[in-house]
Amino acid sequence: MKVSLFSWRRFVLVTACAIVVGTILTLTHVVLADTPKTAAEYATDPALMIDAYRHVEAASVSDAIEQLLHQKSYMSHRMQAIFPTKFAGTALTVKLMKEENHDPSALSGMLKAIDSGGPGSVYVMTVEDGADIAGMGGLMGTAMFSRGFAGAIIDGGVRDLPQLKKIGFPVYSTGPVPSTSVSHYRFGGMNVPVVCDGVKVAPNDIIVADQDGVVVVPREHAPEILVLAQHLDDSEHSMYPFIEKFHSIEEAVKQFGRI
Repeated sequence: MKVSLFSWRRFVLVTACAIVVGTILTLTHVVLADTPKTAAEYATDPALMIDAYRHVEAASVSDAIEQLLHQKSYMSHRMQAIFPTKFAGTALTVKLMKEENHDPSALSGMLKAIDSGGPGSVYVMTVEDGADIAGMGGLMGTAMFSRGFAGAIIDGGVRDLPQLKKIGFPVYSTGPVPSTSVSHYRFGGMNVPVVCDGVKVAPNDIIVADQDGVVVVPREHAPEILVLAQHLDDSEHSMYPFIEKFHSIEEAVKQFGRI
């Protein structure tokens, strides 16, 4: 089949235009996707803010809180994850009070709290004098997982690790124990301010957790903390290749101002 010179030139021109337009659209998409958000933009879009917190490091969030609020908001080394994880979400708080009892409904409020949560919730429980008491186990974890919880933070023990690991539900606690809270504890409140491993947690505060540990972000300051944490993340991640290239951490700190 013969193709005229005009048709061939037209084909080449159309193809070139399509490639150029496609490239522009791709670059535009990338630029828009990577455009930093402001604290004001995050404040008006909570879902976007929570999603952004899932991508920053807990260490950067902790540093941002210290720089902006001059306070400690991270939990101690006592709080250990049952497997390596990274998540962020809003706190649903629960308090258990130590009290020997034979009341079958003593912990019903704890179960109601789980059924009131949903996607993105982080179950934050304080168990009074509970280092050797399992605040939760496989049944509660399965319920949270089925409801879309992001994870759980237990200032107390945890049990049924095989089930929790099987379903992939992340839990931080003071450690695994085989004990139960039934008959030894009473529900003390849901969505009330608590102190979890020495850190104040209010309902709907943002919990950020990764392999470095757990950080509590006060909700009212969350947008500006996020923006600073993103900046700190960017600085640190830029320093790694700089150090690898120039073999000097001193020069990297001078260049980026981050350590």
